[in-house]
This record gives sequence, structure tokens and C-alpha cells, in this order.
Amino acid sequence: MDSLIYSLNATVPVFLVMVVGYILKRAGMLTEPFVTSANKFNFKVTLPAMLFTDLAATDIIGTFEPKYVIFCASVTAVMFFGLWLGARFFIKDKSLIGEFVQASYRSSAAVLGIAFIENIYGTSGMAPVMIIGCVPLFNVFAVIVLTFESESGSDGLTHIKRSLINIAKNPIIISIVLGVIASLLRVNFPEIIDKTLASFAKMASPLALVTIGAGFEGRKAIAKIKPTAVATFIKLIALPAIFLPIGIKLGFRDEALVALIIMLGSPTTPSSYIMSKNMGHDGVLSSSAIVATTLISSVTLTFWIFITRALGYIG
Repeated sequence: MDSLIYSLNATVPVFLVMVVGYILKRAGMLTEPFVTSANKFNFKVTLPAMLFTDLAATDIIGTFEPKYVIFCASVTAVMFFGLWLGARFFIKDKSLIGEFVQASYRSSAAVLGIAFIENIYGTSGMAPVMIIGCVPLFNVFAVIVLTFESESGSDGLTHIKRSLINIAKNPIIISIVLGVIASLLRVNFPEIIDKTLASFAKMASPLALVTIGAGFEGRKAIAKIKPTAVATFIKLIALPAIFLPIGIKLGFRDEALVALIIMLGSPTTPSSYIMSKNMGHDGVLSSSAIVATTLISSVTLTFWIFITRALGYIG
């Protein structure tokens, strides 16, 4: 019961903020130009600030564990390329591939990972190590698939060139690189800069959730209910069922295993909607998947934590 209550407390408020955004948009308080501007602001300012501050504050050298980081990175790569290949074969509407792939593999790892592990163990534990292994790849892969699948008429060489350019100038990728550099150099910013960055970083998630709700288009979402349902099943059930036993077999236990549960089975990150909207996609499938996975994950995350505890893998 405690696990259920905690999961509900972690996910339902997130869902309710999106609902409020939806209501405010329908009431006329939030306009379409505001939502568009807010998405751009999030993409270019608040999300980069959040990623930079999170990574800069992480002791990459001190927390680095090669086996665990390699496993997280390898699983992320296998998930991404496997889903992309499968989507190319099975999805008839090719315009949905980029958003479908991103929604199916990209978790709210950074936010929920630390929160869950601190709630259970009192410290962030292995969350920073998991973040190092997967979050940079989450973002790089998202840029790649959204770029390649945005213009079906371009040839392969054009896709590759455009993808490399987008990666190089993408604010999310730039913030990750700068955050890693700041962590490795152990840069200590003046308090004025720290508080300024923190102010922008704190805006990222709430503003993203409000714009997701405001931009949610119910009729269009219903038309895409099948890919939304499939992406939700893959994200919350299939991926944990496939990769958690492998992690257990490799000896990962306690906070390391909890971090893997978050990496594999947490809801689709709200930033996926912002990236989709800012990279030439309509964002309907992304917002639908975020809403669905956020709502249902309160049950599925509780299930995975309960099962691994019952089997003695989490103390």
C-alpha cells in the first residue's frame, strides 16, 4: 500500500497539472500563440538549464561505475534501434515513426530516478550513474529519429547531414555537453549564477506539463489511440519485462535496480513533446503518450517495485 500511495503521489500531480493546462486552454486563458512561444522557450532555455544544472552538480568521476554505465547505455541503444527498426516495418503512417519511437523509449529518468531512490533509501544512490548512462543518449537519439523521420522525401545523405547539423546546434545536446564539462572540471559557479540557472531549471517541468495539457488535442489523439496504446504498453511493460531480468542476472540490486526500473518503466518524459513540436512534428502522439504513460505508470511502477521487492532483489 505504501508503494501504491507513493507512486500515486509521484504521478497523479503531474497528470493533474496537464489537466489544468488543458482546461485553461479551453477556457481561453491560454492561447495558441502562448503555447507555441512557451514550447520554444522551454526547448531553448528552461530544459537546457535543467539538464546543465543536473549534470554539472553530478560527480561523474566519483560515481562512475563502468559496468553499470555501459549496461544503461547499451540497453538505451538496443531499445532505440530495435524500436526504430520495428516501427519502420509495422507503422503504416510513416509520419508517426519519429514520435512513436521517442515516446516508446524515452523516460523521465532524471526527475523520477532521483525522487524514487531518495524516497526509498534516503540518498540519490545510483540515480546519477544511471543518468550518465542513458540521459545523454536519450536526447541524442531523439534528435536523430525526429530529424530522419521529419521529411520522407529527402535522400539518405541529406538526412545524415541534417541530423548532424541538428545535433550540433540542438540546445539540449549543447547543454548536456557543457554540463558534463562543468562536472569534470568541478566548476563552482558564483551563487548569483547558480540561483539564476536554478530559477530557469525549476520552470522546465511545470511549464512543459502546462503546455502539454494546453496543446493536447482530444479528437486528434483519439484518431491516434492505437499507436498511443502500443507505445504505452512498450514503455511501461514490455521494456522492463525484457531488460530487468538481464540487469538482475548481471547482479544489480537495491538502488541500482530501482534506477533501472525508472530508466525502463517510468512515463514518457514531457520534454519529448517539446522536442517533437520544435522539430517539425505535430506533437499529438507525443502528448497522448505522455498523458497515458503518466496516468498508468502509478500502477505499473508500483507493480515492478513490488515484484522485485517480493523476490528479494530490493532491500
